[in-house]
Amino acid sequence: MSAIKVDLSIDCVGLACPLPVVKTKKKMDEMNAGEVLEVTATDKGSVADLQGWAKRIGHQYIGLKEVNGVFHHFIRKVEAADRNAELQYPHIMTNEDIQKKLKAGDKINLIDVREPAEYAFGHMTGAISIPLGELEGRLGELSPDDEYAVVCRTGIRSDLACQLLLERGFAKVKNVKPGMAEWTGSIEKVES
Repeated sequence: MSAIKVDLSIDCVGLACPLPVVKTKKKMDEMNAGEVLEVTATDKGSVADLQGWAKRIGHQYIGLKEVNGVFHHFIRKVEAADRNAELQYPHIMTNEDIQKKLKAGDKINLIDVREPAEYAFGHMTGAISIPLGELEGRLGELSPDDEYAVVCRTGIRSDLACQLLLERGFAKVKNVKPGMAEWTGSIEKVES
């Protein structure tokens, strides 16, 4: 990638979801249209998170460089008239709702859209791992006729995933909030 003229930079090294997106949104609000923001982050999830956020809002995601495990994201702010309204997926399922269904033995299709390492260290019982960055390429593994509960750490990645699934014809999808960050139910771990 040739040199990109960067107007502002923010450091999100060491921060996990949702902080890179939160800090990026805040900084973009301070910038002028046409300016480019460089976001540095070490969280692998930031790749899908920032690309998805920029696409959803309408900002131009210029590209990504990885240097020694640090992701350098480049995002150009667009004119206010060209931005999309920031929507939140309206269909929510709480952690308590999930716990009740699991306790009752009800069938529930859980999709965990966190990164593989996050999933490995602990996920909701029965959840399958499909990281947000892989979701579009793995839609064939899912049935549009089934009901799904989508979970991440805080509800941000799962919100993006629910919007993508809805766009692709999956009408029975719920975003699990607040997600794994506040999950008190039983967890499974991936043994190495």
